[in-house]
Amino acid sequence: MTLLEKLAKSALVSSDIDKSLFDEYNVKRGLRNADFSGVLVGLTTIGDVVGYNKENGKLTPCHGELYYRGVELKDLAKGFQDNNRHGFEETAFLLLSGCLPNSSDLQEFAHQLAAERELPSFFSKNMILSLRGRDIMNMLARSVLGLYTADEAAEDYSPENLLKQSISLIAKFPVIVAYSYFGMRHSYQRKSLVIRHPQPELSLAENFLYMLKGRDYTKLEADLLDLSLVIHAEHGGGNNSTFTTRVVSSAQTDTYSAIAAALGSLKGGLHGGANLKVIDMMDNIKANVKNWSDEKEVAEYLKKILNKKAFDNTGKIYGIGHAIYTLSDPRAILLKEKARELAEEKGKLDEFNLYALIEELAPQIFYEFKGANAKTISANVDFYSGFVYQCLQIPKEIYTPIFAVARIAGWCAHRIEEVSFSSRRIIRPAYKNVFKRIPYIELDKRQ
Repeated sequence: MTLLEKLAKSALVSSDIDKSLFDEYNVKRGLRNADFSGVLVGLTTIGDVVGYNKENGKLTPCHGELYYRGVELKDLAKGFQDNNRHGFEETAFLLLSGCLPNSSDLQEFAHQLAAERELPSFFSKNMILSLRGRDIMNMLARSVLGLYTADEAAEDYSPENLLKQSISLIAKFPVIVAYSYFGMRHSYQRKSLVIRHPQPELSLAENFLYMLKGRDYTKLEADLLDLSLVIHAEHGGGNNSTFTTRVVSSAQTDTYSAIAAALGSLKGGLHGGANLKVIDMMDNIKANVKNWSDEKEVAEYLKKILNKKAFDNTGKIYGIGHAIYTLSDPRAILLKEKARELAEEKGKLDEFNLYALIEELAPQIFYEFKGANAKTISANVDFYSGFVYQCLQIPKEIYTPIFAVARIAGWCAHRIEEVSFSSRRIIRPAYKNVFKRIPYIELDKRQ
């Protein structure tokens, strides 16, 4: 056994904690209560995620609702969809300012975003295209930290400067993601690598598609991407990446450090990468279920997945269930409505219907498998988002970065709130030490 192997073994043994101790010391694992609700750790005016009603002191499942600054997501979406326009810029304005813009303010805000898209002259070549990486999320985080050096007021925490930094980051994220993708996939040769420059007359969603695909996209495709950005823009202060933003911001660090930390959180497979697991699972189901419209055959295969006898043998039906939402996820409902239209346009209606059938069957199968104490579950937004991105012909490497392109608006709003108006105390929860001395694992004696 090598030294590294012995150190690893010793570290694992030393780090093992008896799970019964969590109950003994009343530790909220994952900052969750026994009824699956989150432990209350802060106050916010930005986002509100509703999955339960409280009746007679007990939480009862309800259809999900999501509010941005008091505006329900479905009402926000209806507002811009009924007026046949894109809504992400309006959503970002709402999250940052706390109110919906009038037409002139919205136009000026959109112009400011468009003006901030261009990266510093040295940045694209030196930070992205020459210094290529293996993962776009890591390249995005590195680029955010690099932007610190281009900001002479990086350490200015005034509200005006925080908003200026926020607008700049919201505008630049799609450009950095697009350049990172091409930089990762191609060698940097001026003659062979063609990158597209941002187009100021396009909405943020349209510009992102243009930078990835050129003008080869339909209006419906742009509408779907815009909607996806809107529904991913914010999700309360308790989601892992936003909470990370607030924890790091509470230490009074700079905007770029806080956002880079949030990107590290979102990169995780249990957070931003969940829709990739859905795609892999659906590919497995499509390969093993002969008749996609046969309810019995589909149900039997879902049971195999739950029994750890199919797909990745984890017993998880990915995209079904959520930490807060129970009867429904409002984001999934909105995305599903438009996803059907896109499936019809792309000739993928059979595949969409398979998704819809699994969404219908999975909760009851899960209930039968888990018994009467099973948590109420439904499809979450990740269940349909990967399918939408497939229809848009967006590379898998960009699925999680799209989440970041949207969520940067919420992260910035929460940072402003934490730095300016929260408790102004560093976030520092407690950990109980339960160290128990173990036999020392003797390392090799070397001459």
